[in-house]
Amino acid sequence: MLSINAEKREIKGKKVKKLRESGKIPGIVYGAGEKEILLEIPEREFEKVFREAGESSLVELKIEGSNKNVLIHDVSFDPIKDRPVHVDFLQVRMDKLIKATVELSFDGESPAVKLGGILVKVVRELEIEALPKDLPPSINVDISKLLNFGDKFSVSDLELPKGVKVHASADEALALVVAPKTEEELKAEETIEAKTIESIEVVGKKKEEKAEEGEAEGEKAEGKES
Repeated sequence: MLSINAEKREIKGKKVKKLRESGKIPGIVYGAGEKEILLEIPEREFEKVFREAGESSLVELKIEGSNKNVLIHDVSFDPIKDRPVHVDFLQVRMDKLIKATVELSFDGESPAVKLGGILVKVVRELEIEALPKDLPPSINVDISKLLNFGDKFSVSDLELPKGVKVHASADEALALVVAPKTEEELKAEETIEAKTIESIEVVGKKKEEKAEEGEAEGEKAEGKES
């Protein structure tokens, strides 16, 4: 199990800016019926673990001699620098089923795609339920099973790890292969697009003409009044 070292945090509010400047991230851990604890975590150490674990793998959080089994529940990022600025850890009970959202990993080579088909990834993540120790970092979608145009990979085709249940309909499509478009279809789309643009321009022109007419009529009325 991956682990992260953390220290209890006293700094709050706007003062956490200095904490971030020192290479640490403010965070919090809660859940499992225990009191929440404010934390500070080394940024580099967290990023390394987060890349491997994501938000669905169990992580051991080491807090000054106390170890907690947690999930990385929520991460806030700086929108400009794309660096983590706050982390929520969810403490879990090892004997209790929990729900988590897991990313899908699309692996293999589809014969239909090799023939020119287009792979459409309909779903990129699924909600699952399992004991914390059984939570996978991702779920594999083997697209090599997509042999022909129109073939689809559904939830029922998944080979789930032991103890993992998916909260989705068995016939829900996760990926499919569509046939490449013919020259006629592409030309038809171009024609429709051109007509749409032309109609928009015409409507816009008519609105401008009406506005100009309205202004002209207004000027005439003002001339009569004067």
